[in-house]
Amino acid sequence: MIVIGELINSTRKNVRPAIEQRDTEAIQKMARDQAEAGAHFIDVNSGHFIEGEPELLQWLVQTVQAAVDLPCALDSPRASAIEAGLAVHRGQAMVNSITGESERMEALLPVIAKAKPKVVALCMDDTGIPGNAKARVAIACKLIDALAGVGVPHSDVFVDPCVLPVSSADLEGKAEHPGEIVVNVMREIRARYPEVHLSGGLSNVSYGLPKRKLINRAACLVYMAAGMDAAIIDPLDEYLMSLVRAAECILNRDEMCMGYITADREGKLVV
Repeated sequence: MIVIGELINSTRKNVRPAIEQRDTEAIQKMARDQAEAGAHFIDVNSGHFIEGEPELLQWLVQTVQAAVDLPCALDSPRASAIEAGLAVHRGQAMVNSITGESERMEALLPVIAKAKPKVVALCMDDTGIPGNAKARVAIACKLIDALAGVGVPHSDVFVDPCVLPVSSADLEGKAEHPGEIVVNVMREIRARYPEVHLSGGLSNVSYGLPKRKLINRAACLVYMAAGMDAAIIDPLDEYLMSLVRAAECILNRDEMCMGYITADREGKLVV
């Protein structure tokens, strides 16, 4: 599975001061720790700092790539920040994210057309996040087609169905369950677009519940079975990473189970 390390995010209380003070050592340690734990992309988010975000995102990209030989996922709702980050990024970056919101699409599509990054496509539009799988699939299809129109191949698109807290489920059963929506969207997109990746920010699923890591880990396995092949997670959660490697064996995503065996030899599996 493609692991997008989530830790360098300005919304985290322990990370915000490091970004604000431009603490190179702290940011690079977070990047190195996630890389060593198995991350394939390092998410960088300076969105808490609305004023001056483009410069801060540039600093984060350069600081991270000076420490690890990995691409970044540029995490911002603002096209100006994304464009600034892409300007200094080495190699093919990931943009996290585009949505079906008209203003956001209008601002980001030209930037994406120029830089040709990988793109996370969130299943939301001007009406918000739909409360059913059918509407989210429709948004995903619209985004996939729009991205293809500016030269982004299906294999560079990462559809995120929008993982919402399962604790927010409609107790009267009048709406689709948040967990089931994600599963149904993933299955439908996988069937329609075999080359498109399926992703999600797993930590959202457990909001408001005790023992949140347990819910996150369970969600990861359920969503992998539905087709998820990428996730924005904490790669320092050794138990979660061990479960991912085990699940890849079961789902035939690890030829001869060699990834699992290698991880065990390197002492990276915990039980």
